[in-house]
Amino acid sequence: MVLEGRDMDGIGNTMQKKAAELERLAEVLVTGEQLRLRLHEGKVIKDRRHHLRTYPNCFVAKELIDWLIEHKEASDRDTAIKIMQKLLDQSIIHHVCDEHREFKDMKLFYRFRKDDGTFPLDSEAKVFMRGQRIYEKLMNTENNLLQTREEEGVSFERTLVASEFIDWLLQEGEMATREETEQLGRRLLEHGIIQHVTNKHHFIDGPLLFQFRMNFRRRRRLIELLHERGRSIPESHDSPFCLRKQNSDGGNTSFLSVSPTKEIKVAVGVRRSSMSSSCGSSGYYSSSPTLSSSPPVLCNPKSVLKRQVSPEELQTPGGPFIKKTFTIVGDAVGWGFVVRGSKPCHIQAVDPGGPAAAAGMKVCQFVVSVNGLNVLCQDYRNVSSLILNGPRTIVMEVMEEV
Repeated sequence: MVLEGRDMDGIGNTMQKKAAELERLAEVLVTGEQLRLRLHEGKVIKDRRHHLRTYPNCFVAKELIDWLIEHKEASDRDTAIKIMQKLLDQSIIHHVCDEHREFKDMKLFYRFRKDDGTFPLDSEAKVFMRGQRIYEKLMNTENNLLQTREEEGVSFERTLVASEFIDWLLQEGEMATREETEQLGRRLLEHGIIQHVTNKHHFIDGPLLFQFRMNFRRRRRLIELLHERGRSIPESHDSPFCLRKQNSDGGNTSFLSVSPTKEIKVAVGVRRSSMSSSCGSSGYYSSSPTLSSSPPVLCNPKSVLKRQVSPEELQTPGGPFIKKTFTIVGDAVGWGFVVRGSKPCHIQAVDPGGPAAAAGMKVCQFVVSVNGLNVLCQDYRNVSSLILNGPRTIVMEVMEEV
């Protein structure tokens, strides 16, 4: 049975209002996705290291603002900040440690939520993402589904016949039965992805004509994000594009970092910088400038050692320790390890993607010498200074328990 006239009034204003709100939010998502792909293509998004930690698939806010101005997406830095703040407010992007709710023109790392799996996928978001996928599949396959057709004496371009659309969705394996496929069509309409050509009918298996409301492929200008039509959209805890319902247990923590609880002092050398802490953590050496606007991250602030040993115990003949020698060449962001402790120092943490790990360095090894100088009776501050003031290639002797 075809719904029309007063039958559609029940759907009417409420559905159209919801669809309009979702459409505006969807425009933000599509615009953000287009930007994400461009930034990946331009290598603006990439893995970056700061102190010990590697942050996958992120960009530096200050560099991105430069990029937006260079590519004529923003006329000035203030406009660029407003554009990116819009994406941050809609949970399209976020600070990698979720420590900044504002987009700042600083050397801070931000990431698209789609790149770290934290984009909210509740039922509404899943419908939208599925609609976008169906649209792309429809545009990328040879078919005669989208045609100019007439309904009630009026010609409409790029229309779908509901029954033929259902046939195609079944053929593509989107759903198992016609009834389920019809329900999918109704959800697509209720979420503003498709519409009846004259907005008089809901989606139903039959000869009625429907169109996609959105052209997902239209190149969006980022400035459009600041020129929304109509009144502002109130925040909704159920909006698929506003991340509000986060798991209390932390959920996806693959990209989260730990904020230090004590003051961090950062010493920047001419070529390298090190991190030291009053609580005893130290020594990730980096040749890149410290991102001082973002709090340094303590990695494993508690000692990884099961027990402390003395220099004498390490050097006892026949003891349970073997000596290893590593030659480590610093890369663009340093050597990639943390030293801690005193008399002797030990390796507290190793960046899996850094030069130290590639050389074979492991946690819990004790530092014997650096570039031929015995450091068994030194603390981590002196060892840090020795490395900072030395060459880019360092030779380290360590003792490892067997």
